Amino acid sequence: MAKGKQQVEEMVRKGRIKVPYTWYVGEYGSKFYTELRDNKKIWGTKCPKCGKVAAPPRKFCGQCFVPITDWVELKDTGVVQTWTIVRYDAPGLRPLKPPYAYAVIKLDGADAGFVHMVAGGDLKKLKAGTRVKAVFREERQGNLLDIQYFQPV
Repeated sequence: MAKGKQQVEEMVRKGRIKVPYTWYVGEYGSKFYTELRDNKKIWGTKCPKCGKVAAPPRKFCGQCFVPITDWVELKDTGVVQTWTIVRYDAPGLRPLKPPYAYAVIKLDGADAGFVHMVAGGDLKKLKAGTRVKAVFREERQGNLLDIQYFQPV
């Protein structure tokens, strides 16, 4: 039996399958993540037809279905639209130590929210409309977790 096949069978017996892969996030995702990593800046795209701003950026408008080529720099502040609080720990699966919240955050200047974490404040006071500000990691890698969390302001 080939060594590679033996390794795969061993991983399956242990209940683990390792599938190393990488993928390209595309032209728009690359710009978004590069700006987060290198400049601590959040960019979105603005539809030329309806004027809606998407963050993270989209190549086509979800409302008008037209191509988007206009980029806009967004602020690192926004409002919580909805949330849920995480109170338990699952080692290796959680990016922060509980308690923290997963929230839909609508950045200032954007027309829709995206999911990220809220921490660093009294989560008992968290509500729709709470203002938050991005807290960036010191060492950034070019992914959404370069924003460590959003903190109530």
